[in-house]
Amino acid sequence: MSPRIAIIDYRMGNLRSVQKGFEHAGVEGVAVTDEVADVAVADGIVLPGVGAFRDASHNLRESGLWDTVLECVADGTPFLGICLGMQLLADVGLEDGEWEGLGIVPGRCERLPAGVKIPHIGWNTVAYPHDSPLFAGIEEGSAFYFVHSYHLVPSDSSCIIGSAEYGVPFAAAVQTGSLFAVQFHPEKSSATGLALLGNFGSIVRERA
Repeated sequence: MSPRIAIIDYRMGNLRSVQKGFEHAGVEGVAVTDEVADVAVADGIVLPGVGAFRDASHNLRESGLWDTVLECVADGTPFLGICLGMQLLADVGLEDGEWEGLGIVPGRCERLPAGVKIPHIGWNTVAYPHDSPLFAGIEEGSAFYFVHSYHLVPSDSSCIIGSAEYGVPFAAAVQTGSLFAVQFHPEKSSATGLALLGNFGSIVRERA
């Protein structure tokens, strides 16, 4: 039986494209769900998202999935945050105010610096400050597709496994234990992004 990977539906967009990305990567047993019970028993969890930090935080709490995510991550369930799903891991988001994040990766979600075009849209190369199974077989300096105006600034930079530059260096990917997150969109990053989704599928299989 294939491991179950739950893509959390909290009304923040791009869910089906992420699901299709996993399918194209050959990862089976992936489903979009907004049910707490489905997420609680999943072998892997994906939190994608496009939109505002405030709305995402509100929707995740309203859905009842906020505590479930925290419990699953604490239990070591492999987790992949994508774009807004990475930003939500911070303690606080500073988009049009100050909003509480999940607090899984201590730090802040801040706006990209003045002087660069906002949002940052396009392909950027990613360096690997630390080895990670998420990038297994993907050459350092490979390009991924970004669409964002804010970025996660971890309090401890040792969790950064991928870095990129847009006005300033920023965290393109982080890892802590079995939790992974990327600022770019692997589902829009051609064969390289599909390889990353395949790697996450392998991580889930190995733990399951």
